[in-house]
Amino acid sequence: MKLSKIIGPQPSGLTYTGKDFKSSGTVKWCPGCGDYAILNSLQKAMAELGIAPHDTVVVSGIGCSSRLPYYMNTYGMHTIHGRGAAIATGVKVANPDLSVWLVSGDGDSMAIGGNHFIHMIRRNVDINMMLINNKIYGLTKGQYSPTSDRGFVTKSSPMGTVEDPFIPADLVFGARGTFFARTIDVDMQLTQNILVQAARHKGASIVEGLVNCMIFNNGTHKQYTDREKRADATIILRHGERMIYGKERNKGLVLDGLELKSVTIGENGVTEEDILVHDATAKSSVLHSMLGMMHVVNPGLPVALGVIRSVEAPTYDQEVTDQVISAQEKQPGLTLQDHLNSLSSWEVK
Repeated sequence: MKLSKIIGPQPSGLTYTGKDFKSSGTVKWCPGCGDYAILNSLQKAMAELGIAPHDTVVVSGIGCSSRLPYYMNTYGMHTIHGRGAAIATGVKVANPDLSVWLVSGDGDSMAIGGNHFIHMIRRNVDINMMLINNKIYGLTKGQYSPTSDRGFVTKSSPMGTVEDPFIPADLVFGARGTFFARTIDVDMQLTQNILVQAARHKGASIVEGLVNCMIFNNGTHKQYTDREKRADATIILRHGERMIYGKERNKGLVLDGLELKSVTIGENGVTEEDILVHDATAKSSVLHSMLGMMHVVNPGLPVALGVIRSVEAPTYDQEVTDQVISAQEKQPGLTLQDHLNSLSSWEVK
């Protein structure tokens, strides 16, 4: 016997729209904040999945993005700083039939919540995480975060940071993650598609959203979101398709030794057949890691968007459920009191 979440239309044949997942509460983010786009995309993705609002839980930590559960017509838990992953794990293990989502910011998950973040991934708990990365602490008024760029001037780094930032993709692959994707707030259709794929993946699904903070870090992702530059500065990876990008769709990625390299199709004898084909399901994460990090290692390369990695592996919550069922089958009449009485005991005189 296995207990697991059901991804797909409800048995009753009900269908949903994004409005079914919207709460009656007023959304209280700054005008122009990229979080609005993430919220809208998430609501539409949930409608597409067809899972009832009462079978869905949205958990968050602390931060601007962590207000999101209030705006969802689902069960929600606004927890404490950095502990959203731990709470979401408990929810999923206690009731594996629920569709569990975790919403967290770069400060919430990469700093105080870093330990919970990597262990949720290592355990491969079947949780869908939306990691909203604006490279700043917005709720506490503009301190640099673990993803802020080196030299970034903020209220807490008036002379510029002297640290190299975390790259979420690098942490996910280092923790042996089974699913990682990246999106940008200005492409809501891409975000919706990615979130649907994340929910259908069995295991910890991490979706990094490059999001703008209008007040404290405006334009931090503009090299990727600018309408005129976006096609040449980003590449949307799709499983089974060649890694081609650019405004003219004439650029592509190839391997040059142990590094990724951008080439122009039609120049120096390069054809489409030379361009790498994306395999998100490859067991080895070596190429996935290179794709997730290439814009950092070589700033001349585009940032990878889309589903970069999606592989199958046992999930923590399912393994725990199977153990519980197995124990119950071996001793079906065992009560909690019986179990307590069976343990070693001491009499203190």
